[in-house]
Amino acid sequence: MQRDDTLVLEPSEKWPPLWRGLAVALVAALGFAWLGFNHEAGSDYGVLSLLPAALVITMAVLTRKTVESLLAGALLGLLLLDPGDLVSPLADVTLAVMMDETIAWLILVCGMMGGLINLLARGGGVHSFGNFMTRLIKSPSGAMFGTVGLGLVVFIDDYLNSLAVSSSMKKITDTYKISREKLAYIVDSTAAPICILVPISTWAVFFASLLEDSGAADGGRGMSLYIQSIPYMLYGWAALLVVVLVAANRLPDLGAMKQAEARARAGQPVPTGWEDQEEAQPSRNTPAWLGLGNFLLPMLVLVLASAWYEIDLLKGVLVALGFTMLLYSVQRLLSFQQQVDATLDGFKVMLYPIATVCAGFVLKEVNDQLGMTQYIIDTVTPILTPALLPAVVFLVMALVVFSTASSWGVFVISLPIVVPLAQAMAVPMPLVVGALLSASAFGSHACFFSDSTVLSAQGAGCDTMDHALTQLPYALIGGALTLAALLAAGFWLV
Repeated sequence: MQRDDTLVLEPSEKWPPLWRGLAVALVAALGFAWLGFNHEAGSDYGVLSLLPAALVITMAVLTRKTVESLLAGALLGLLLLDPGDLVSPLADVTLAVMMDETIAWLILVCGMMGGLINLLARGGGVHSFGNFMTRLIKSPSGAMFGTVGLGLVVFIDDYLNSLAVSSSMKKITDTYKISREKLAYIVDSTAAPICILVPISTWAVFFASLLEDSGAADGGRGMSLYIQSIPYMLYGWAALLVVVLVAANRLPDLGAMKQAEARARAGQPVPTGWEDQEEAQPSRNTPAWLGLGNFLLPMLVLVLASAWYEIDLLKGVLVALGFTMLLYSVQRLLSFQQQVDATLDGFKVMLYPIATVCAGFVLKEVNDQLGMTQYIIDTVTPILTPALLPAVVFLVMALVVFSTASSWGVFVISLPIVVPLAQAMAVPMPLVVGALLSASAFGSHACFFSDSTVLSAQGAGCDTMDHALTQLPYALIGGALTLAALLAAGFWLV
């Protein structure tokens, strides 16, 4: 299906949402740039440091454009930092972000995961797995529970979960007229929220080392403290409860999800404009059992290789790609040239999600220079009490991660502040660590432009903002449950 990109203005709408948002952004940028000219260079930016994040969220809601909103926020922040020169700081920040090891890792992992999934589709593996699941699942609720179950199995990394599970389950959820937005929500709910609950995930490995570096745990005891904190990682448990209630039809469609599900029930589970972006069809038919093996074996190799290399998904996907190419070559499913083309085509599909995440890191770098996270922490610290500390830590850090999409980076700044506070107030460290990890998972889950949100939408085949807005009510329910539970735990345990 070919998209009609012609812009038609209805009489009642002289300004389409994109231009309205850009107009708001321009006016705000000019106004805040004036504030920047009147701000003493090098001094504390205070409340001004919140403006880029506020602009991003406002513009994203108005325009439903992610990359544009992130860049607008970054440009506003750079104007505040140096009103006299925008080009040089933008070039410096962008270059610094693109040279960052984490960004390089992310680009390679996302691109190669896209290539692997496309290769599995060309070889018939995804098609065979979809047919196999179709025979097992007999109801819409079964399709949703199947997605939840597969998400729980693929716990090693949220990127792997977001891309592999959504791509695997699209056929079965389409069959039962479940919207792609709901599929993306279910997948996203079993990505970061579940990864924090498993001590052999990329999240656990990263945060365990961070706990040792910050002094929360002695050398070599970071993972032990992490495991003790799992019962208090309440957002992971709350998100799992909410998604199970949704799959069981015990929690109704809320907000924008109503419209998405109504469209799916009318026979259009795939959003308009995404029909021509489906995975490649198999190059030729293969026996059902062989096609299923051609999907399951590479996925098993991917998980095992990642675990073997100390939960490194980049090394895991490299091994899985090599294994899949060898497997397909032995069966003569695809020529070597066809396999390379399929891998490159899959990499190209991931360019927009990669651009979104990179733009988010540019915004994070600008926010760091403005001192946004430090300002928020300094503002709330004077009102803290031992009983309130876990709940306030969750609330504040959840808002920071939601505004910046930096589910890992902000904790490099916050842990050296929060840990001494908890020790001085005699608050149990597992409770505080649980609150911090809950905030990280909530921010990753709810943020409009987090890597998990972007990749879940891409894997499911829907717009990033549509996914973000349809899942937001459910994320907020999980967040409210977490906040209430941490309040109760603070007064009970401290």
